[in-house]
Amino acid sequence: MTDITESSFLHLDLPPAQLKNLQQLGYHHMTPIQEQALPIALGGHDLIAQAKTGSGKTAAFGLALLNRLQVSELSVQALVVCPTRELSNQVAEELRRLARFQANIKIVVVSGGVPMRPQVASLENGAHIVVGTPGRLNDHIDKGNLSLANINTLVLDEADRMLEMGFKEQMLELLKDAPHQRQTMLFSATFPDDIEYISRRFQKNPMQVTVEAHHDIETIEQLFYMCHHKDKLPSLQRILSVNQFDHAMIFCNTKALVAEVVEFLNQRGFDAVPLHGDMQQREREQVLMRFKHHSTNFLVATDVAARGLDISALPAVINYELPRHQETYTHRIGRTGRAGLAGKAITLFTEKERYKLDHLSDYQGYALEYESIERLDKQRAACPMPPYITLYISGGRKEKVRRGDILGAITKQAGISGEHVGKIDVVDHSSYVAIERGYEAQVISELNQNKIKGRKFKVGRVQ
Repeated sequence: MTDITESSFLHLDLPPAQLKNLQQLGYHHMTPIQEQALPIALGGHDLIAQAKTGSGKTAAFGLALLNRLQVSELSVQALVVCPTRELSNQVAEELRRLARFQANIKIVVVSGGVPMRPQVASLENGAHIVVGTPGRLNDHIDKGNLSLANINTLVLDEADRMLEMGFKEQMLELLKDAPHQRQTMLFSATFPDDIEYISRRFQKNPMQVTVEAHHDIETIEQLFYMCHHKDKLPSLQRILSVNQFDHAMIFCNTKALVAEVVEFLNQRGFDAVPLHGDMQQREREQVLMRFKHHSTNFLVATDVAARGLDISALPAVINYELPRHQETYTHRIGRTGRAGLAGKAITLFTEKERYKLDHLSDYQGYALEYESIERLDKQRAACPMPPYITLYISGGRKEKVRRGDILGAITKQAGISGEHVGKIDVVDHSSYVAIERGYEAQVISELNQNKIKGRKFKVGRVQ
């Protein structure tokens, strides 16, 4: 007999094929946001939900919009609006996984930073669901490439982040263009005034759910160290060395500090890469792939650039400085200690920043203890080289390239055992594969001389 707990998906009014698919995907129990939001979303109600990245919100709106699709009608029936290309791709990938229970569901991503022509071709071939960024979506609508006439579900994902990035007018245009009779779901980590305005203007009697933003302190060890301003960079080096971290995110409040920290770490033998809002889209994509693939050790990022990133099993988050807002701190440390895994959140701050720690203590509801960085052991451990090298392949999903095709080419043509191959990521027009350090030259040489799935693609190392 099947054990149906309160958080089981079996409680939901979903097709048996979808429930079986969820089991196969490892969706055994609903997360808190899914438990609260899914009954409302499946019931067709407008929804405004407060949920952080990594809470399972994609499935919360994804299962609902998939449940409403008329697959026999090849028209755009659902629109998901995201702040960045990275998040758009992540959402689309998860929707494809959730959509496996039924054949022929077409999902198209249209986001900025890449050429429009391939996106136009994809839209011309038809789609049921479109996922994209506000500016590029409006471009396609203005040029007649995308019609919202048959939209029955519209989702604004990470709405507060879109407002931070200056997308308010584009968001309003999309909401105006969509049919009045539709379901509108708004997901946001915070509720600034503009979010409430959008909800009042464009949602009909929305039901609101909130998932507690605080993280399980049992799985996240929070450590705070005070240092002099002039000693911040050496103090960061001390933290990395003593803890012997080989994979961590380091947060800075400005892009100038990101650049300074990256330069300092690389000069001292730590493999670090930057991520900030001024980087080109392709450069951002490649930096993220290197970090996900463990072909660089440290990702130094601003908050705006890092929101929405899906990086699992991260052992540590380091705050080079305390953020301006308590909720931002919560978002940062929430990238570690996920799925029951232990994680560390280490924060550096100066005497002038101590008032921020006091505010953070009030926010968390208990006193946060700290100590001088001088109390930390002065031992120096050499930082290991990243175990993998990330390779770029000039063909992706649109060229019908799959992970299995890439792995097969590496093992058969390059003669490299699969145990030396790490993560493989396939995006629209390119693919990325992690190769164990020392094997990359052989793989690059052989794949450039041979074909993948009957076609020649350019293969090189991501720098």
